[in-house]
Amino acid sequence: MTEASPARPATPAADMAPTSRLPLGWIKRDHLIYVASIIGLILVWHVISTSFFKPQFFPPPLLVLHTGREMLESGELWEHISISLQRILAGFLIGSAIAAPAGLLMGSIPIVRAIFDPYVQFFRFVPSLAWLTPVVIWFGIGETSKVLIIVYTTIFIVLINTMVGVSHIAPNKLRAAACLGATPVKAFFHVTLPATLPFILTGMRLAMGNSFATVVAAEMIAADSGLGYLIFNSRLWMATDRIFIGIVCLGAFGYAAACALVDVRPRPRFAHGLEVAAPDGHTLVCSFHPSQQNTFTGRLTPPMLDAVLERARALAAQADSARSTSPA
Repeated sequence: MTEASPARPATPAADMAPTSRLPLGWIKRDHLIYVASIIGLILVWHVISTSFFKPQFFPPPLLVLHTGREMLESGELWEHISISLQRILAGFLIGSAIAAPAGLLMGSIPIVRAIFDPYVQFFRFVPSLAWLTPVVIWFGIGETSKVLIIVYTTIFIVLINTMVGVSHIAPNKLRAAACLGATPVKAFFHVTLPATLPFILTGMRLAMGNSFATVVAAEMIAADSGLGYLIFNSRLWMATDRIFIGIVCLGAFGYAAACALVDVRPRPRFAHGLEVAAPDGHTLVCSFHPSQQNTFTGRLTPPMLDAVLERARALAAQADSARSTSPA
């Protein structure tokens, strides 16, 4: 049985290698540019709205801010925001919870992909708004119909991205795990799932944007509350300041949701190979004795893989020597 010890300390040459750390000055400058860009847009908005339009057609930022403060104090804006976010969050989470496992199964098992792929390819080209009228007829104008529309919007984006992530897994990683004794279930949880997580999160970010767009369309047609209803109802009274409040809220909360999904990005489970939790503190435990079962609990890096292959060659050479010296 061969047991690899923990990783050796870095050599002086590796310590002298340049790092990709970003200087603090660049971070501060980027932040300043970011804030200045937003302030510049607000100033352009103010100049254009006050110079070329009447407030009824293009409200200036100060008017929108004043109206928004009044709506916040009365509680009306919080009501619209909370209802829309509840619908988006419910539909988005349900759709992602269905799509991610389905995408993993369809990407990993060919027969499952063969069964469901025609339906996925058919329905993903049917826009969610096309189902709005049938869903309202079937489930009424309550919360169920709006959540189902968002679920439909979310499923296909996350599912397709998950399938693409599974297809991009290098076959050698799966072969390495199998050679080191990993069962198909362990290979799924320690290779397929970690490698697919970035694709799943990318699909969720794209689906989040579509969820915001879908809930606005649904609330414009069949709702009596929400940001979509606020925008649609305000147009009847030419209350453009309230329309802009709804637009700003949608953009701000959508941007916050996208940033939250970016921050959730997982660390790669294998940077140079395969990484699994090692209960004994070591990074690799591999048995080459024929009477012992191969085990793999840890991280397989290039130096360790070279050691494993060298040990395997030595055992193979011993076996060939034994066969050549044995009597016929």
